[in-house]
Amino acid sequence: MKKLILVLGDQLDFNSVALRNFDPSTDEVMMIESRHESTYVWSHKAKIALFLSAMRHFAQTLESQNIPVTYIKDSDANIVDVLKQHILDNQVTHLECVEPGEYRLKISLEHLARDLDIELIMHHDDHFYCSVSEFKAWVADKKELRLEYFYRYMRKKHQVLMDEDSQPLGGQWNFDDQNRKPYSKNGPGLIQDPVVFEPDAMTREVFEFVEKSYPQHPGSLAHFAWPVTREQALVALDFFVTHRLAQFGTYQDAMWKETPFGWHSMLSPSLNLKLINPREVIERALAAYQTDALDLSTVEGFIRQIIGWREFVRGIYYLDMPQMAEANFYQHQRSLPSWYWTGDSKMNCMKDAIGQTLKYGYAHHIQRLMVTGNFALLAEVLPQQVSDWYLAVYVDAIEWVELPNVVGMALFANGGRFTSKPYVASGAYVKRMSNYCNGCQYKPEVRYGDQACPMTTLYWNFLMKHQAAFNQNPRTRLMTANLSKISIEDQTHIQIHADKILNNLDAI
Repeated sequence: MKKLILVLGDQLDFNSVALRNFDPSTDEVMMIESRHESTYVWSHKAKIALFLSAMRHFAQTLESQNIPVTYIKDSDANIVDVLKQHILDNQVTHLECVEPGEYRLKISLEHLARDLDIELIMHHDDHFYCSVSEFKAWVADKKELRLEYFYRYMRKKHQVLMDEDSQPLGGQWNFDDQNRKPYSKNGPGLIQDPVVFEPDAMTREVFEFVEKSYPQHPGSLAHFAWPVTREQALVALDFFVTHRLAQFGTYQDAMWKETPFGWHSMLSPSLNLKLINPREVIERALAAYQTDALDLSTVEGFIRQIIGWREFVRGIYYLDMPQMAEANFYQHQRSLPSWYWTGDSKMNCMKDAIGQTLKYGYAHHIQRLMVTGNFALLAEVLPQQVSDWYLAVYVDAIEWVELPNVVGMALFANGGRFTSKPYVASGAYVKRMSNYCNGCQYKPEVRYGDQACPMTTLYWNFLMKHQAAFNQNPRTRLMTANLSKISIEDQTHIQIHADKILNNLDAI
């Protein structure tokens, strides 16, 4: 038997089940840098650099532990074609891996093994608390899929933030209503910056390669400071919990100009590359709750994102693929505005959120959901173009986490499969949660005309188009009820101005 163990770029886990029984007499570890993975969407330079640097550091560490790695750099072929040739050249009989984070690659590996008549050993990824099969079993008797029910199930099963009577600490499961505050009118005050990591020689070599090989790709490497090793990721975890977690919960939805990170953890890239494990993240947060007397609402809000939402969307992804990728509930067909790739919009909120995305490869969840995502929905953009953009520009975007968030949350493209309403809002929401509207040429309170905020105009236009459906939903009925306060004449003006915007999205 000759076994080939494939380690993918988002599986940099030294405790990976695929590596646990490595036998140097029969086994070979393989890692592949494929240009296809950086170009099938127009990937941000920082995203490419993060993956390549983390992969190279991981391979180096494996070799230091006497696990030799066949490492393929800069292949023009896709991963499966590289594997196929290697399997044929080396008479491999078994291909072993952990289930990929992208459905397309999972299916391609299954087809490859079948076509070559070799055995495929594809392990479930025990990095996650909940396996794909466990999630499907949980779903089986559910009339509707909602995070809250899954989150409670996970909390109970793993005894996270539970008291001795198996009840939630604090007497309630969810403190979300305490975690939605904007910064004060004077701004966020002094925010402890996240820890940064000086690029070492290997990372600098990757930077040179990325600049040379992908010169036209979006984004910058000038501000790259992401962890690329497990050791760095653990430092980032400790720094967040020690210096930033206490303020995270209260202001996790807040936005402010030139405040790209707020109090957020910045741990999602390290988690999604599997440099750190969600269990150790939660254990560290729980320990800080006990020793540092942190507010329960803050700790619960942070933990909910990890043991709740992160696990939930992964389960949904594998439950609903491949149809999820083609979902388009509203049949939107417009092209993504070109300024999504440049930040050159006259809207301050877009300019800031997209500008920081191009600078760092990062924006926090409200910027993604209620600024760039909300606008894309209101602007009737084709969901597949929006999804490709999110997958391209964020360093933490892997399809299993990106696609459900974009299709299900931001765009309602799957028709409310796991959400109870479309997340749409006018410019008033942006004004309430940020200072983006200060100095903007558009006014969030103006519904039509040259000074009208495009988000506001398109919001009311969206409500008029979908008024019947919104009226039938208790969670959206109040939104359309406000239409009755707008005269028919003004509604007509809104629709006319909305058509003008929609037909010239690149100009706003």
